[in-house]
Amino acid sequence: MRISIGSDHGGYALKQQVVKYLQTKYEVVDYGCDSLDSCDYPIFAKKVANDVSSNASDFGVLICTTGIGMSITANKFKGVRAALVMNEESAHLTRMHNNSNVICMGAKFTPYEEAVKYLDAFLEEQFEGGRHQRRVDQIED
Repeated sequence: MRISIGSDHGGYALKQQVVKYLQTKYEVVDYGCDSLDSCDYPIFAKKVANDVSSNASDFGVLICTTGIGMSITANKFKGVRAALVMNEESAHLTRMHNNSNVICMGAKFTPYEEAVKYLDAFLEEQFEGGRHQRRVDQIED
């Protein structure tokens, strides 16, 4: 499985930890940012969303201070269903019901220990299909 990841300066520290964790299990493409210097989150969200949209990566991970800006940007790409998760259950449910393919987290609200739980829940969960497929199709339309 290939995962693309990106953050801005607000998510940099958490991203660095998450990259190390994910690399123990998956192929990871890290699009940056590469420091705590102020930068613009859309640059990194676009790189990750483009990978997921074009099927260059199976999933994306985006981290900024709140996760909100990243999710807004990523959801502008065809085929991307980015979800801001705030707990383990929402990570499970967005995969099961929405077939989300990009997980967004807010570093301000997500300690590393919780982030890895959210990631595992998200990446290991399967889409249920059925009535949920109809809804995902409506999103795509």
